[in-house]
Amino acid sequence: MNAIDKLKDMQIKNDSLICLGLDLDAKKMPAEFAGSTKKMFDFAHWIIDATADKVCAYKPNIAFYERYGGEGLSLLKQIIKRIPDEIPVILDCKRGDIGNTAAHYAAAMFEWFEADFVTLSPYMGYDSLRPFMEYKDKGIFVLCLTSNTGAKDFQHLEVEGKPLYRQVAEKVKYWDKEGKCGLVVGATHMEQLKEIREVAGEMPLLIPGVGAQGGSLEDAAKFGTANFSKTAVINVSRSVLYASNGTDYARRAREELEKLNAQVKACRTDESEEDTIVDSENKTEPNTEAVQETGQSNQSE
Repeated sequence: MNAIDKLKDMQIKNDSLICLGLDLDAKKMPAEFAGSTKKMFDFAHWIIDATADKVCAYKPNIAFYERYGGEGLSLLKQIIKRIPDEIPVILDCKRGDIGNTAAHYAAAMFEWFEADFVTLSPYMGYDSLRPFMEYKDKGIFVLCLTSNTGAKDFQHLEVEGKPLYRQVAEKVKYWDKEGKCGLVVGATHMEQLKEIREVAGEMPLLIPGVGAQGGSLEDAAKFGTANFSKTAVINVSRSVLYASNGTDYARRAREELEKLNAQVKACRTDESEEDTIVDSENKTEPNTEAVQETGQSNQSE
């Protein structure tokens, strides 16, 4: 099973589009866990155990672990091992370098950390992505239009009559011959999200920017999935991970995920009801006169 199929299976099993970012910040977690990487693992361990049936994936950002050197990287590896095998791990590393270097990055992320997906920068072109795409059962999410304010510095620039983010989406779709690629599109750019969703075709979207950055969960779910007909993953982190800095932190994290899943489910239900209404309005009664005439014509023949 490849990474995208694994992701889709988990979305169905847990009835969730939510990916939880495991970005461990000692300044935000309960004080009792902030003293060592061992205690930070305990925090992550209990969060995972409390939320594993409420998410479709986990997404640790490698920067939160690299800052602690070798101990931090070992911590990341232990946390990934703690995640149930059936739940995809998206390792947010935003790599992107020349082919030979990229091959070593790919080996680290896919072989040593055993991630299912990685996030990559497309700036250096296809040869910087290819080593990651050569892994048979792994997947990549390519930065297309990010949720930060600085996205406008480059990603909106016109290139041959199209914004750069659209050029990226079209290129990645062209490169995606084996169904391993997805795009990162921020929830803070809703009109562009609709556009990129159309360009992306069947490629999944990874959507950050909901919550603390101001993106709408409902809009991200609706437009990121093209009204729940395509695959999208909506990432949340701080609002869930640090919902409480008390002893109830794991329970509160679970409750926050339950609320988010309920919001998405309500949005899906509303969409289904709208479709039903439209279908009802468009339904036409059979033309009985035409049926009778056809019957008489057949009889006379």
